[in-house]
Amino acid sequence: MGLQWELAKKYLHYYFTAGNRHDVHSPFVFDLIEKVLRDKRKPAVYREIEQMRKSLLASTETLQVTDLGAGSLTNAGNERKVSDITRHAAKPAKFGQLFYRLIQYFQPEYLLELGTSMGMSTSYMAKAAPGATVHTIEGCPNIAARAGRNFESLHLRNIKQHTGNFDTVLPSLLKELPRLDYVYIDGNHRSAPTLAYFEQCLEKVHDDSLFIFDDIHWTPDMESAWHTIQQHPRVTLTIDLFFIGLVFFKPEMKVKQHFVLKY
Repeated sequence: MGLQWELAKKYLHYYFTAGNRHDVHSPFVFDLIEKVLRDKRKPAVYREIEQMRKSLLASTETLQVTDLGAGSLTNAGNERKVSDITRHAAKPAKFGQLFYRLIQYFQPEYLLELGTSMGMSTSYMAKAAPGATVHTIEGCPNIAARAGRNFESLHLRNIKQHTGNFDTVLPSLLKELPRLDYVYIDGNHRSAPTLAYFEQCLEKVHDDSLFIFDDIHWTPDMESAWHTIQQHPRVTLTIDLFFIGLVFFKPEMKVKQHFVLKY
């Protein structure tokens, strides 16, 4: 319980100290809050994806799992229930829906996700940009196959799945992509690999790229990776939403800005 208790304490601190739109003087960030973070609309696509989540949570199916990441707080043996994987590995609906709105807002063409899991976030990403391609990497073949069935049931044709260890799959995939507009890193919750993936992806970054890091406060190790990313010379703006962190590379922002915002 130690880790979860620490996380709960950190979250309470975040909840009572995080800023809102009145604390922001950057027009770019203010617009992002108004038009994306605070957008309460519920397009039909949300219901469609959440319906799938509901059926996965009710599923009695089990999968043989090869875990190549740092595991999860609730990881057990090699055989795991689809319902448990969905419950513990999938981001809550409000984050998938935030990804959807971010993608609609920024209109990226080349999207990359490290860590497909059951494909909940992937589905939100793909639905938000039907004309773009979402490349997603999953370490476990059985989980990747199950996610593939989920994509089929949602009639998603713009997802390209890659299966295997990130360390081998990512470098070859990056060679194929002209640039990275949107990257969601949610695969290995340890500092060293997270920073290695960040550095590799930087080769394809441009002024309007958006990187999103999952579970930035999960452990002191992940917090240290987040602080290292914030200090990187290419990074000009970060937004900490506690469970995820947004990273921007806009050169017009001459002074680094870091915001902690309530979401």
